[in-house]
Amino acid sequence: MAKETGQKLVAQNKKARHEYTILDTYECGMVLTGTEVKSLREGRANLVDGYAYIQGGEAWIDNVFIPEYTQGTWTNHAARRKRKLLLHKMEIRKIESKVKETGHTLVPLSLYFKDGRAKLELALAVGKKLYDKRQTLRERQDRRESDRAMAAARRRQRG
Repeated sequence: MAKETGQKLVAQNKKARHEYTILDTYECGMVLTGTEVKSLREGRANLVDGYAYIQGGEAWIDNVFIPEYTQGTWTNHAARRKRKLLLHKMEIRKIESKVKETGHTLVPLSLYFKDGRAKLELALAVGKKLYDKRQTLRERQDRRESDRAMAAARRRQRG
């Protein structure tokens, strides 16, 4: 069997980028059972309700939905269980000190396979206020309008 290379996206939490201001991101591995990996390889997972935390010097992720493997038997896993994250001790300490600050939280951004191994992109984030969300939407709309105007000007210039 050939070794798997490259990156395959399984699940993405688009809502997180809208709800939070991302300060820093970390790539970490996950401790998974065999049926969880098989279910992920089928491209089935949901990160929307998931959250991460540090407990006892270890990083954990909870409430991430990985459905049961369809061909699984009695060895199947629970769909929403606590899963251990694999990070270096220094990274965990750094994250823990930042999470203790008020308003900081750990949010999963994406779940993917990198060179055959399941990885999770974890973000240190701060919740956005309603006016921050509106401002972000306004900035995106202004950027889109300016891009359209520039494209129209280029077309007029050519023709």
